[in-house]
Amino acid sequence: MMLTLKHVTKHRFRSKPFFSSILNPSSSSSSSSYTCLPLSTASASSLSCPPSSSSTPFFVTQNDTAASFRNWFRTRHSTDPILNRIYRILSSGDDVSVVLSALSLRLSERLVLRVLYYVAAHGDILSCLKFFDWAGRQPHFHLTRATFVAIFKILSRADLVPLVLEFLHSFRRRAHGVRFHDTLVVGYAIAGKPDVALHLFGKMRFQGLDLDSFGYHVLLNSLAEKSYFNAFDVIVRQIRMRGYEDHVTHVIVVKGLCRQGRLEEAEVFLNGLVLSGTELQGPEVNFLVGALCESNRFERAVELVSQFGGSGLIPLEHAYGMWIKSLVQSGRLDEALEFFMQKRNSEGYFPGNVTYNILICSLLRKNRLLQVYDLLTDMNESCIPPDVVTMNSVLCFFCKLGMVDVALELYNSRSQFGLSLNHMAYKYLILTLCWDGSTMEAYSVLRSLVDQGYFPSSQTFSTLANALCREHKIDEMKELLHLALRRNFIPSFSTYNRFISALCRAGRVEDGYLIHGELDNVAARESYVKMIMAFIKSNRGDIAARLLVEMKGKGHKLTRPLCRAVIGCLLDMDNPRTRFYNLLEMLTHRVTHCEIYNCFIDGAGHAMKAELAREVYELMQGNGIMPNLSSQVLMMKSYLKSGRVSDALNYFNNLRNQGVARKELYNSLIIGLSKANKPGIAVQFLFDMLRVGLNPSIECYEEVVKKLCTFRRFHEAIHLVSIYEKLGRKLTSFLGNVLLFHSLVSPEIYNTCVHLRGEKEEGFSDYSALSLIIGAFSGRLQVSYCVEDLEQLIAKCFPVDIYTYNLLLRKLTNTDMDQACKLFDRICQGGYKPNRWTYDIMVHGLSNHGRKDEAKQLAEEMLRKGFHFRK
Repeated sequence: MMLTLKHVTKHRFRSKPFFSSILNPSSSSSSSSYTCLPLSTASASSLSCPPSSSSTPFFVTQNDTAASFRNWFRTRHSTDPILNRIYRILSSGDDVSVVLSALSLRLSERLVLRVLYYVAAHGDILSCLKFFDWAGRQPHFHLTRATFVAIFKILSRADLVPLVLEFLHSFRRRAHGVRFHDTLVVGYAIAGKPDVALHLFGKMRFQGLDLDSFGYHVLLNSLAEKSYFNAFDVIVRQIRMRGYEDHVTHVIVVKGLCRQGRLEEAEVFLNGLVLSGTELQGPEVNFLVGALCESNRFERAVELVSQFGGSGLIPLEHAYGMWIKSLVQSGRLDEALEFFMQKRNSEGYFPGNVTYNILICSLLRKNRLLQVYDLLTDMNESCIPPDVVTMNSVLCFFCKLGMVDVALELYNSRSQFGLSLNHMAYKYLILTLCWDGSTMEAYSVLRSLVDQGYFPSSQTFSTLANALCREHKIDEMKELLHLALRRNFIPSFSTYNRFISALCRAGRVEDGYLIHGELDNVAARESYVKMIMAFIKSNRGDIAARLLVEMKGKGHKLTRPLCRAVIGCLLDMDNPRTRFYNLLEMLTHRVTHCEIYNCFIDGAGHAMKAELAREVYELMQGNGIMPNLSSQVLMMKSYLKSGRVSDALNYFNNLRNQGVARKELYNSLIIGLSKANKPGIAVQFLFDMLRVGLNPSIECYEEVVKKLCTFRRFHEAIHLVSIYEKLGRKLTSFLGNVLLFHSLVSPEIYNTCVHLRGEKEEGFSDYSALSLIIGAFSGRLQVSYCVEDLEQLIAKCFPVDIYTYNLLLRKLTNTDMDQACKLFDRICQGGYKPNRWTYDIMVHGLSNHGRKDEAKQLAEEMLRKGFHFRK
């Protein structure tokens, strides 16, 4: 009996404190490995009595919870030692024939059937086949029809119908001592092939042979299942003519009538049986009630349940159980529960585990875990042993409850009580283990599932595959893919792409390339990019180039940064020009636009191969493709990046003389000249732009001002800022920060600013505000404002960003560390994210002021966030 269930009566179980403790173990004050469960020392005989009010809940471990469920599961059946020993031999890797023969078993039909059903209960179909094959080869035993029927049923119930058909096909080619034709007819009927079974039955009759009662009924049931109703009526007449009609016949006839929609005839047939004094067994009524519910004739179904249930002619369990099942299948779960409780309380109705399972599984699907636990308690207190469905439901319950450790322990103990997991239990167990971070345990469970002949759903497979890729379990992921492909399961494109990305991240780019090579039209653009960048990192530009060509052939868009990276890698290898032009030829085959050529001009330019870029530029023109504005800009940038300023100027002047110098060309030239440390020439072209009525970009002003300040040409920088503002533009954070930074290191910038812009301390204008903050930062002005006022004044000039705050901190750490600490706290609270420079300034400031402990604490926080000190 279950330690966690048996001492909890109904009114105690439904109390909210108990609910909260069992379903929210984390809310307990104990550790997460404990669950609050009420316990008692009551004996099994006192289960029906309410517990004493003095009984006190206390904590038990999850191991105790798992152990108590294991004990309940063991009540399912008592294990015969010889059956258990045979199963261990069959499931081992030993030579089954030798070890089984050593047992000196006295084989009989009964023993073979017991072994088959015992092993099948463990879900080990392969072991069933091993034993069946071994038994059939023993010299003093012949397989009987019953043993053949048993193996057919086991294979069919395990969804291994193709194996049954293969088995039957092989059987037809050999002679056997058993009733050969009977076995074939029954086998094909069980396998869901009544047409073949009828054909073989016709051959039997032609030879003067006939089926017995069992064979007739198996064939009749198969005809009803597959809706072969003309043949069905013929076989029914044959059964009655031979005197084989019995309870089984009645059940199948009702099933056949219901499947044909002849519900009134089915009801008449049942009433005729009752009037004739025939005692019904229950399944006959079940089929009719179920069919009425499927036809939305619930009122009539209720009447039948009352009529037959109250007549005493059939067991209450069958009538009530079918009604509950029908309500559940029709989506009326609450009505089913209400009916169950009503009959339970008024008539003492205790259903079998099938009805419990129907309710439990439906409640599980709706995540109504409290009621699931209630029904499990009912089953345990009513001494109803759990079957495989119940045990699978318990595993799903613990997974949904978040107690995956308990579920895993029950799973690991499954051989003790014959637990064979179904797909739903496997799914929940694998998914929950993945979500819980126990990826390797989930992988082990899946391997066990595969070994038993099953394979997970695409969702379960993808979740586990993603978890393995995320945790860099590369070898396990490779094996998982091979398992899938061997079973003709094709993983999704996203799964392949994640695996390829994981291989690239792990530095196993060659494996990723091999996986990619086995696929066709699978790799996503992101996977191509990751593989290309990984091969570039490994200095394998040749393979990166090959992937780039393939990527384009698959219709993926090529970007300049990606082409730039590949071209740069090729130009660092041997025979760079040959490799460069080979790639260019493959990518520009039948191309009539200049985008690919532009990528190669850009790539050569970034590799500082301006001459190579020029060759591509001219080759494009030679192929009849006119360079566009992007081509011209990239060509000019190539000259500038290579340090060939005069060539860039000549190229620009030629374009200007042709009247095709656009604003973008001017902007690129000015920015490039500034970065090439030619601010004087850049200023000239900036003023040229203004004279011809073109408005330079903001980046032009920023780069020129930055470079002028670097060369301490403050007069030109401040003058350019004034022109920028007079054109109606607001000062950017970049420009403002450049001026503040240089005011910290070059105080003379303040004199230039005052000279050009003026200064007023009261009622200051925007011009004088900038002079004021530059003076404050340079130390040339002793302002009486606090830090908050200085922030507001800066915000009046330009938008404040984290770089601005870093400059403020740098100034404050030199004079007032307390104010700097307050500002740092305010930065964090204001939604700004401190960067490496923020922490670096604060740590050095605290250290310089002798506040070593605070500096150490902040340095540790800095390192935790992944930042490092400047060298």
